[in-house]
Amino acid sequence: MVRELVGRLVREEEGQGLAEYVLLFVLVVVVAILGLALFGGKVRDNYYHVSNNM
Repeated sequence: MVRELVGRLVREEEGQGLAEYVLLFVLVVVVAILGLALFGGKVRDNYYHVSNNM
């Protein structure tokens, strides 16, 4: 009975860790998308400007 309880506790913690990593990944993706939406045009314009002046 104790082994089952400890085994269940370990499995639940692994699932919790996975959920935290997924939430962190989603946060990074959202920040990246917002960054591209806000600054994507400026980066594109600067890239074209640099490539045209080479």
